[in-house]
Amino acid sequence: MNPTLDSANLHALLQETGVPQVLERLDQELIGLAPVKGRIREIAAYLVVDRLRRDLGLVASRPVLHMAFTGNPGTGKTTVALRMATILHRLGYIRRDHLVVATRDDLVGQYIGHTAPKTKEVLKRAMGGVLFIDEAYSLYRSENERDYGQETIEILLQVMENQREDLVVILAGYRDKMEQFFTLNPGMRSRIAHHITFPDYTQEELIQIGLLMIGEQNYYLDPAASQAFAEYVACRMQLPNFANARSIRNAIDRFKLRQARRLFERGGQVSTEDLRRIAEEDIRGSQVFAECEKLVSPQSGVELRKGEDHAP
Repeated sequence: MNPTLDSANLHALLQETGVPQVLERLDQELIGLAPVKGRIREIAAYLVVDRLRRDLGLVASRPVLHMAFTGNPGTGKTTVALRMATILHRLGYIRRDHLVVATRDDLVGQYIGHTAPKTKEVLKRAMGGVLFIDEAYSLYRSENERDYGQETIEILLQVMENQREDLVVILAGYRDKMEQFFTLNPGMRSRIAHHITFPDYTQEELIQIGLLMIGEQNYYLDPAASQAFAEYVACRMQLPNFANARSIRNAIDRFKLRQARRLFERGGQVSTEDLRRIAEEDIRGSQVFAECEKLVSPQSGVELRKGEDHAP
């Protein structure tokens, strides 16, 4: 223990590092996800206390910081990883506020001798920060004995153990597939300290997310369009390949395209209000309504009406 210090100022450390502001920003950026935000706050609190202990000379081994984020697409995993990188950097656990996102294609080669250089190049770029591996379960393909993903896993295991003071690895993917991945690769599971599950968004949360996205792009929905959007979300959640906030973002891009086509075809004078307003027809033009015309949303009980064209 440091003989010159017998206490530390928690408030001063929080002010110095700005960790509360990072957590507040995460709250503002992501709607819902209360369990995830709770776990991030818990980890941040643990690291702040660990930092205070080190400042007072209460030396212990460095915390293991590798993580696994499991959940469906579009649930905010990359955003949370970015904020976690900032927290780790501000508390001195990594050298850089830096996140490198990688997938199997970035790490695994196509032939003998190709994988190790690719994996090491990605690790080199991520060193000093956080490496976020999306769909990490795809690194291991047990059905293919000649697959080179196992070589990447072996390199990652070595780095996660021997260089954990200079790199934090976050593995992400579907929960069931990640569980199978860890079962087949117990060495990887043993190196993960924090497993965080990202729940799907509710219909109301998705509507809020969509309205936030629309507002940030300087658009708005008129009352009829707001109702159409609520029906759209209820229907889209029931269709295949739904990806939470990602699907909502893609849908908004299509709404904007239909709005632009409507204004273009109308011609004449166009006001600022015209350019900002998303109308009901811009939403009901989606093929989603045609696919759901015989369905009734279990959330709203609203009968869905047929779309006007076949745009997705």
